[in-house]
Amino acid sequence: MISFYQFKKFDTIPSCMHRVTTKVRNEPYHGSMALHTGENTKDIIDNRKKIARHLRWGYKSCFIVANQTHSDNIYIISEPTDRGWLLAETVVENCDALITNKKNIILTILTADCVPILLMDKEKDVIAAVHAGWRGTKSDILSKTVKKMCDIFHCDTKDIIAGIGPAIGVCCYEVDCNVAKYFSDSEAIPTEIVGKYMLDLAFANKQQLLNVGLLNAHIEMSNICTACEVDRFFSYRKEKGCSGRFMSMIGLQ
Repeated sequence: MISFYQFKKFDTIPSCMHRVTTKVRNEPYHGSMALHTGENTKDIIDNRKKIARHLRWGYKSCFIVANQTHSDNIYIISEPTDRGWLLAETVVENCDALITNKKNIILTILTADCVPILLMDKEKDVIAAVHAGWRGTKSDILSKTVKKMCDIFHCDTKDIIAGIGPAIGVCCYEVDCNVAKYFSDSEAIPTEIVGKYMLDLAFANKQQLLNVGLLNAHIEMSNICTACEVDRFFSYRKEKGCSGRFMSMIGLQ
């Protein structure tokens, strides 16, 4: 049996397909979902195919994967064609947020400590998937994505549901002053310990959502630290440069 994490708020929306994969290696699934990290390409493609079959999303759905670069670049997906799913060469280049209003397109984010965020306007059926490390968070990629949903698709922020997925927690994410300075006016850094700071990236992204107009009741936090729960999720920091990534996915049906 393949193991997933799911958000309760998305589960109540009939048109929403979503899952967050884990690293749990139950045959015939082998864990990682990343083609770019040096693992056996055939194994990763097999993992992706098995998950699509298991979820029964694969018959009509197209899967979109981006080459994430810690940017604030946002890409609108309008064509129902696989991008980066079975061939790394077809990824959406230099992009850290994906948006679509098309049915049967699955937007994906790959992470191993950075924050994955899934968004859905439940009234207009518009979805987004966002990758936010500290650089992307500093650049306000999440609030920029919400604004683009409103500008392009006329979304209302009060109708947008957000799921903030497993990411390294404030308990484990120690940064130095060169990173902490970008969050000096935020509650995301609660304490300083001998010149080191503990950064709460998930909370910083929640703040962006609240500041741009989302309702607190519409934001679901996983409250899962990837470093603490390294048996379930890949953690680049805890595993000292792991090659694996788990995938957060959202689509419309």
